[in-house]
Amino acid sequence: MRLDILLVQATSRLADAGSPSARLDAEVLLCHVLGVDRTWLYTWSDRETGVFEQARFEALVAAREAGQPVAYLTGEREFWGLPLLTGPSTLIPRPDTETLVAAALARMPARRGRVLDLGSGTGAVALALASERPDWHAVGIDLNPEAVTLARRNAERLGIANVGFRVGDWFSTLDTFGFDIIVANPPYLADDDPHLDRGDVRFEPRGALVAGDRGLADLHHLVDASRGRLAPGGWLLLEHGADQAAAMREVLRSKGYRDVASERDLAGHERVSFGRWREAGR
Repeated sequence: MRLDILLVQATSRLADAGSPSARLDAEVLLCHVLGVDRTWLYTWSDRETGVFEQARFEALVAAREAGQPVAYLTGEREFWGLPLLTGPSTLIPRPDTETLVAAALARMPARRGRVLDLGSGTGAVALALASERPDWHAVGIDLNPEAVTLARRNAERLGIANVGFRVGDWFSTLDTFGFDIIVANPPYLADDDPHLDRGDVRFEPRGALVAGDRGLADLHHLVDASRGRLAPGGWLLLEHGADQAAAMREVLRSKGYRDVASERDLAGHERVSFGRWREAGR
């Protein structure tokens, strides 16, 4: 069957199944099966695919109809321009989290420094920061050994050497202090959040999504515990839910952080809040 006809049929199926990005999903899945990029697909859309490729594509479309995330079906997702391996053991890197990267980079000068990424998952944030600041050293920590293995594979695959990943429960296995930057995208959904029953989130690890105290427990813990790990003048930056920014600014100030503020994501939601640990002697 011709590629353009396959795409039309798959797009219709995915749209009927409720996919908000049916055409894009179909294109990404077909590119994955054929081993080509979307530019090639646009250029040669009148070509015919083989029986094997068509069967494989239709199986992936059926899985997507059932709600399986495209990133898990292809095993890859782009983040900050980096092609990252993904898997069911980790959250899927999302554009909203690029707000966290941009906010951290704005506070990472060209000089050498150390950055810690807590709950690193695929390694997306640590790898993005390390790629942009080659004179810095990045450390990523995740509780899930499978996630750490995946992050290490991503670092090796991308050739990013100034980053390391280890297994740990937040700071529990960390024996170093004085980080210039600490970043985290921790669980911040309440256990009854309606988003848990929608879209890709249904298939992602619940432990990486849900926290106690209406989603604020891990955020509050990191604000408190990071004080003993930051260098004087170091920054803590946390991604959180769209309705949690005011609460995060309040807790940051109450714990002694200065220059507290929030950054908005591309949708205009306050997505990242941050503060600077007090300077030495203050």
